[in-house]
Amino acid sequence: MDYHKLGKEIVQNVGGPNNIESLTHCMTRLRFVLKDVSKANKEALEDIKEVVGVVYAGGQYMVILGPNLIPTFEAINKDFNLATTSPVDENLDEPKKEKLTWKTAGSKTLSFIQASVTPMIPGLIAGGMLKVVLLLIVTFISPAFAKSTSYTLISAIADAPFFFMPIMVAYGAATKLGGTPAYAMMSTAALLYPTFRDLLIKLTAHPGSVNVTLFNLPVKVINYGTSLLPALLISLLAYWVEKFLNKIVPGIFKSVLVGMGTIFVAGSLGYLVLGPIGDILGQGIATVVMFLSRTVGPLAVGLLAAALPWLVMTGMHVALAPFMPQLISNPGYDPILRPAFILHNMAEGGANIGVALKAKDKKLKSEAWSLAVGAIVAGVTEPSLYGINLKYKKPMYGVMAGGFVAGLLGARAYIMGYSNIFAIPVFEKTALAIVIGIVTTIIVAAAVTFVLGIDDKKEKKLTEPVRKNYPDTAIVSVSEGELEPLSEVKDEAFASGALGKGVALKLDSDFVCAPANGKVTALFPTGHAFGITTKNGAELLVHIGINTVNLQGKGFDVLVHQDDEVRAGQPIVKVDRKAIEKEGYDLTTMLIITNSNNQDIELKKTTGHVEAGTELN
Repeated sequence: MDYHKLGKEIVQNVGGPNNIESLTHCMTRLRFVLKDVSKANKEALEDIKEVVGVVYAGGQYMVILGPNLIPTFEAINKDFNLATTSPVDENLDEPKKEKLTWKTAGSKTLSFIQASVTPMIPGLIAGGMLKVVLLLIVTFISPAFAKSTSYTLISAIADAPFFFMPIMVAYGAATKLGGTPAYAMMSTAALLYPTFRDLLIKLTAHPGSVNVTLFNLPVKVINYGTSLLPALLISLLAYWVEKFLNKIVPGIFKSVLVGMGTIFVAGSLGYLVLGPIGDILGQGIATVVMFLSRTVGPLAVGLLAAALPWLVMTGMHVALAPFMPQLISNPGYDPILRPAFILHNMAEGGANIGVALKAKDKKLKSEAWSLAVGAIVAGVTEPSLYGINLKYKKPMYGVMAGGFVAGLLGARAYIMGYSNIFAIPVFEKTALAIVIGIVTTIIVAAAVTFVLGIDDKKEKKLTEPVRKNYPDTAIVSVSEGELEPLSEVKDEAFASGALGKGVALKLDSDFVCAPANGKVTALFPTGHAFGITTKNGAELLVHIGINTVNLQGKGFDVLVHQDDEVRAGQPIVKVDRKAIEKEGYDLTTMLIITNSNNQDIELKKTTGHVEAGTELN
């Protein structure tokens, strides 16, 4: 597997490196934040053999790769400098600014919370699984180990990601906002500072013994360790304060006053207002969850487990991640989210087992068994979801049925962990409930899938279109339409011949094709122009429309890649003529000979109606 080639192909089809604002990954997906989503070619990405699926949600453009993820991510990081983007021609690197409206406020808030929490999740899981190991040791191997200093120190390592969670949240929030992470982190860290903790301990032991104020304003002294929302609020304020101070403080004093002013304002208001507000909001979330748990708890778990396949498809399951650590913090356990996640994963695996038992095709059987193990043991479900369950449709009913039925058993997660069978100890005193739930889920999902059956008929292969062969010297019309002399084009740069001689075409087709046999040596991410170098070394430019670069890719669907070998008449770009013309753009398409390579190239046909592939020389 050439991961560098795969990475290059993916980057090209998300609009090129200059269209990538940031790149991260989870267990199965490359997660791009793009400057302009319209530049991404979803169909081309889905046509890549190694790509399992493509979704856009929560402000992230996600390319699902499964087992090929990590080496591809590493290859992209090695081959492309994504930390800083260099300017490209015609201001193509300008991102679109989406206005904040009531309609977009919800998605932007969710995207902000999601991005803030994502960096800390691996740390919380690592600490949670270390706590599980300690629990297993003192329960089944050596109870006396719990009284040793080794246990105390290792417990501190396991607890550290949870206690200092607010600081990690502040880092993620500041990074997402574009502020200075250190300012948000230091302002948030003040809530965890030993002096403040000492006041908490003193007031807990002797209520009312200390009157804590700041500028004669009362300060609510509470435990902010493992909290989430206060850090988000402080980080937002730190970003706005820093931005404001950078505008008003003279350049010579910025290095001294901006940082000091930012942490002073954000830290002070963190004590006085933001911390208590965040705590109240967190308690509100906990109250809602506790109410659901007492009333419709098992039903809520079952419904969420049944809905998760569709949430995973849109990528919105990640939006639930911020609330898991919040629940572990208050009320101290998660009665809904983690149980639903693990049962959904088991249901995906169970449906795969049903497919394996029902399928007649040996290759499908083998693939289904393999993906079932991945979902149940590793907790990786996207390959199962996209590779089999969604593809054959009926297994999705098995997934939903299995998740719903087992969700009624009332398991609770007390520690952060993965959603696979190795995470059973995080359910502590309800571990038996989750074990029964896992077994029930797998059996129900497999049984429902087996009973409903699958359609495993082989997919029909599309026949290759008939290709007309042209000599390497031929230059052909790039589309169907009416030819006109270049001098009649309503753009001086083309009409004057300054860019080279050629011909113009009024498009009557949505496909713009290669004008000659050769290689794609220039390919604009917007799709409005491309260059071909012929087999004989001549350089040809095809420019679709006048000033269409301003559309930033809207209405253009690029069908090839940079450096591809193409044949004359092969479709290169699909154009949405109606949408582009509705925007008021002239779609006259120019074919220019920018470099003849010392050859005598004469276009004999420059007027009249032509079909795509009509020879012009």
